[in-house]
Amino acid sequence: MSKSQHSFSFLLAFIFLLILASCSPLKKYDPQDRAWAIPEIEAFEKLDATIQYPDEAILFIGSSSIRLWKTLEEDMAPYPVIQRGYGGAHFRDMVFFTDRILATHPLSMVVCFVANDISGSPKDGTPEEVLGLFKLFVKQVRAKHPTIPILQIAVTPTPSRWKHWDKINRVNELIKGYCAKTENLYFIDTVPEYLDAAGQPKPQWFVQDQLHLNTEGYTVWNRIIKAAIEEVKKLN
Repeated sequence: MSKSQHSFSFLLAFIFLLILASCSPLKKYDPQDRAWAIPEIEAFEKLDATIQYPDEAILFIGSSSIRLWKTLEEDMAPYPVIQRGYGGAHFRDMVFFTDRILATHPLSMVVCFVANDISGSPKDGTPEEVLGLFKLFVKQVRAKHPTIPILQIAVTPTPSRWKHWDKINRVNELIKGYCAKTENLYFIDTVPEYLDAAGQPKPQWFVQDQLHLNTEGYTVWNRIIKAAIEEVKKLN
């Protein structure tokens, strides 16, 4: 191939990448809408640079319920964990940081919980858009960890967001269906435990904001999630 032909081929490839980027579903997300999370991600990177985490740890990634899980390490014993939750996380911002959060850890499993993509905000996505972002997140994990189990925790029914539950639970249903047909992808359905006999969320398991779990709420969460982890480990 001549130099001019090589240059022309490179130009065509570059144009193709530009077109692909312009068509990406992620193009709609304004960088300013995730700029607030950058200090949190940088804090994770500082931890990665200063702490020697055990090999084959379980990475817990997601929003504030992961960040506020104060007893995660002892609850998951004897499994070593890496805790990487940041407040207010949505899939629509987290997918821009997944690679940095995963870093170079030799993981045995990823456990994810993200609960803010549908909250009543004008920037909420549709359930189908959230599913698309979840699929991208899985693809990002698979780029570094092709075969490890990925466990997705259901979005919890909370009193504060109960009026949006139909859409939120549709996200749960879509992700559950995708997990059911995808190898080494598992859905942890916590929803039934958080509803009372009348099908309403149990306010006694949440702190004052009726969004985040209290100690009792975390005890239930831990029991369900750890049982799921142990079951998946038996299969792998």
